Amino acid sequence: MPMRPGPSNSLTDVAGLRVGHAQRVGGGYRTGTTVVLAPPSGAVAGVDVRGAAPGTRETELLDPRNLVSRVHAVVLTGGSAYGLSAACGVVERLADAGIGYPVAGGVVPIVPAAVIFDLGRGGTFRAVPDAAFGTAAYDAATSAQGAVAPDGGAGARGGSPDGGGPFTGGSIQGTATPDGGPVAGSGSIGAGAGARAGGLAGGVGTASAVLPGGATVAALVVANPVGSVLDPWDGALAGARYGLPGEFDHLQPPLQAEIDAWRPQNAPSFNTTIGVVATDLTLTKAQCGKLAAVAHDGLARAIRPAHTMTDGDTIFGLATCAGPEPDHDTLQEVLAAGADVFSRAIAHAVLAATGHEDAPAYLDVFPSAQRKQR
Repeated sequence: MPMRPGPSNSLTDVAGLRVGHAQRVGGGYRTGTTVVLAPPSGAVAGVDVRGAAPGTRETELLDPRNLVSRVHAVVLTGGSAYGLSAACGVVERLADAGIGYPVAGGVVPIVPAAVIFDLGRGGTFRAVPDAAFGTAAYDAATSAQGAVAPDGGAGARGGSPDGGGPFTGGSIQGTATPDGGPVAGSGSIGAGAGARAGGLAGGVGTASAVLPGGATVAALVVANPVGSVLDPWDGALAGARYGLPGEFDHLQPPLQAEIDAWRPQNAPSFNTTIGVVATDLTLTKAQCGKLAAVAHDGLARAIRPAHTMTDGDTIFGLATCAGPEPDHDTLQEVLAAGADVFSRAIAHAVLAATGHEDAPAYLDVFPSAQRKQR
C-alpha cells in the first residue's frame, strides 16, 4: 500500500495532538502564537537546534540524559525572545487543569517553546505575544467553537483589550481540498501571522503521511526564513517536490518572465523556521531527537540557505506512544517520512500565506504557477 496523507493532511492526524492559534494583526501588531497540545499524559519529546541564533525554552530538559521524558505542550511563537512569555499562559492553563509533571503539592507542566523573529512587522517593535496569546491559543485548541478571544470569551475575531487590531484564535481542523489546494490550518495564522519567506509571505504549514504499516507521521512548521523557498532552476516551490500523489498537482513551474521580474525588496535579515514533527508510535527521547534531526533535512530541502548565523531553526520531535515500538525498518520509514512531511509543510505554509504590502503571496508573484482548470 503506498504512502498517503492522513484525513486532514495535518499534524492533528497524529491522534491525541491538538493545535490552536492566536494572532493579532493591526494596532501595531502582526504576530501570533501557535500551541501544540499533547495528550494529558504527555508526549515523549526530543529537540534539534540547527540555527545559530535560537530563541528557546526548556530545550535542555529534552536531552536524553536529563530527567523528564514527556512534555505537555509545545509553543511556537512570534516576538523573538520577548515572545517566550506566551508559554507562561499555556503553563497556567495546564496547571489549572491538573496536567503536568507530578511533584509534591501539585504538578509542573513541561512546555518547551521556540520563537521566530518578526519584530516590528506590524509597525511597532515591541508589539509582541505575551501570556495572553498563549492562553488564547490554548483555549482555541480546547474550545468546541475553535476560536477564543484574548479575554477568554468566545469569538472568531474578538477585540483586543486595548482597542488595537484584531486578536484571533482558531484550532486546526478540516481536510485538504480535493484538488490539492491549501491544507486547512495553514497560512498567515498563529505564529505565522508575521512570517516572511525570503521576501514572500510566510506562515504556518502542516502535512501528514500514513505509512504502509499504518503509523502516522506529521509536521507543523512556521516558515520564516531569509533563505529562498524557490527551486533555483525553475522558480517552483522546492518543498512541493516531495508531495504525495495529487498533493501539488495544481502547481507548475512559473513562466521565466515572472522569475526574471522577481526582485524581493523586503527579505528579512533576521529570521528562523521552527516546527514540530510527530508520530503515534512509541519512541524514546533519543529517537524523538533523531526524528527532529532528520526533519531538518526536510527543512534544508525546502529552504536555501538554511541554518544560517541569523536563523534560530529549531524542530521538536514528539511521540504520542499510542502505537507500538517500531522495529528497525519501521523506524527508518518514520525518519524518512519525517523529512518529507516537513518539506511539504513548508510548501503549504507559503502557498496558503496571505500576501500584504511588505510581503506578497507566492501566487501573486508567480500567477502562472497555478495550473488553469480544464
